[in-house]
Formats: sequence, structure tokens, C-alpha cells
Amino acid sequence: MAVIGFIGLGNMGGPMAANLVKAGHQVVGYDLSPAAIDAAKAAGVTIGESPAAIAAAAEVVVTMLPGGRHVLGVYDGDTGIVAVARPGTLLIDCSTIDVDSARKAHALAAANGAASLDAPVSGGVGGAAAGTLTFMAGGEADAFERARPILEAMGKKIVHCGGAGAGQAAKICNNMILGISMIGVCEAFVLAEKLGLSHQALFDVSSTSSGQCWSLTSYCPVPGPVPASPANRDYQPGFAAALMLKDLKLAQEAAQSAGAPTPLGAAAAQLYALMNAQGEGGTDFSGIIRMLRGEG
Repeated sequence: MAVIGFIGLGNMGGPMAANLVKAGHQVVGYDLSPAAIDAAKAAGVTIGESPAAIAAAAEVVVTMLPGGRHVLGVYDGDTGIVAVARPGTLLIDCSTIDVDSARKAHALAAANGAASLDAPVSGGVGGAAAGTLTFMAGGEADAFERARPILEAMGKKIVHCGGAGAGQAAKICNNMILGISMIGVCEAFVLAEKLGLSHQALFDVSSTSSGQCWSLTSYCPVPGPVPASPANRDYQPGFAAALMLKDLKLAQEAAQSAGAPTPLGAAAAQLYALMNAQGEGGTDFSGIIRMLRGEG
């Protein structure tokens, strides 16, 4: 079993660290939030003095942070985790960040003799708690193989997507599909309501026809057809609209940088920006159906 440092013990990182403890690893964590620290302690995580102190003693360091500047802030500098980590330490960044920042983090690690992966996740808070996340990993094959048993303690699907930054590329492409498809499903239900078609009838047809997709069959945006979906809990977030907007913005930045036309991705980003501007950033992203109905 490994000594694992875990930096970022929030809604996603906390349950992920707890699953590493359950798998028998010694986990030393750090977070700026007292509430996150208390929850991690209750799950068996030891709390370290600082990211640098954790990295100096760990074999593996996992980061789960809000954005690229936070990751680079923890990685870089004289007291950054890259500078103090022992040669050969494996650095796994599970944050969802821009591809350029991910590649900079890899370069910092390589310059200091550390192995590294960008390994963002899909599956939300529920998947983090259940240990059923999907990991999309970018980096060298050797680093991926070293990381595999660590990631398998936190997820059920581990995919090596390619070199540095490939995990982030896969994540933002996947979530652009998700954002677009959820809006399409919501629009169809709103139209069905106007036409007098019941939610269940539309679901029964589309879930077994050409309209079938994850946004419909696993995360249906209306109450009833899929009991586990947030629609049955007044859209309490499994994946908040603010996080969807973040990912869609990352996808648009990448599209502009690569010269890729993404008109539907751009439209989805605008609609989720409007939802957030209406004060619904903390609502589940499937709750955009209420905005499309003209509610609120």
C-alpha cells in the first residue's frame, strides 16, 4: 500500500480520498476549508501541514483543484510540490482544467524528475462517493501503469487517452457532448408538454429509439421516468450548472485555440451562462429545463 498525498478535499476530492483509505492506503490530505478537513478526518485521512510537506513524504500526490491556476500554483515555485517531491514521485492531477495548463504541469514535473498524469474524472459527486468514477488519463504509459491501481480504488473505468493533456482534452469533449445533449433532451420535453404528450410517453419512445442518450435514460430532466435523476429531488446538484458552464468554457477556449468549429458547443455555453446569470449555478445542470420553460 502507498503513502498518498491528496490536495483538495472538497465535494469530489473528499470522497475520493476516503476511498483510497478504504483500499488500505495511508492518505495525507490538505484543504483550505475547515469543513472539508473535518470530513476527511472522519473518513480516516491524516491532515498535513501544507502541500509541500505532504509532497515531500508521499510516493504519490493527487490534486483535485478548481482550475488551472490553482494546479500550477500548487505545482510551481520553490515551495511547490514539484520542487520538494522526491525523484520518481508520481503526480496525478484529477482537476478539470485547460489543456495548456495541464501540459505546463507535466513539463514542471518532468523537469524535476517526477512522473505525471492529467486524469480528470466523470461521474459527479455520487460517483466519487461510490468509487465508480471514469478517469481519462493523459501522460506517459509508464506513469499510467503506476497510477492504475490508485485510480482503480476510486473508479471503475480507467482510460489512457494519450500523451500530456489528452485526459483534459477527452474530458472537455465529453462534457461538451453532455451539455449539448441535455439541452436537446430538455427542449424535447418542453415541446412534448406543449403538445400534450406525457413525460412517460416521450421517455418510453425515445429511450428505445434513435433519441436515446445518457441525458435521457440515466439523467432524465423531468421527474418520474428515472427515479435516481436530480429532477426527482428538485434539481439538487449531482453536477451543478456552474461546473457545466466551466467545462463548456474550457471546450470553447480549446476550440478557438485549435480552430475547430463548435457552433452547438458555443450555443450550449451561452445557455448555461444565462442559467448561471439567473442565480441557478448551484442547481443541477439538468435544471436548465426550467429556464427553457420560461420559469423563474
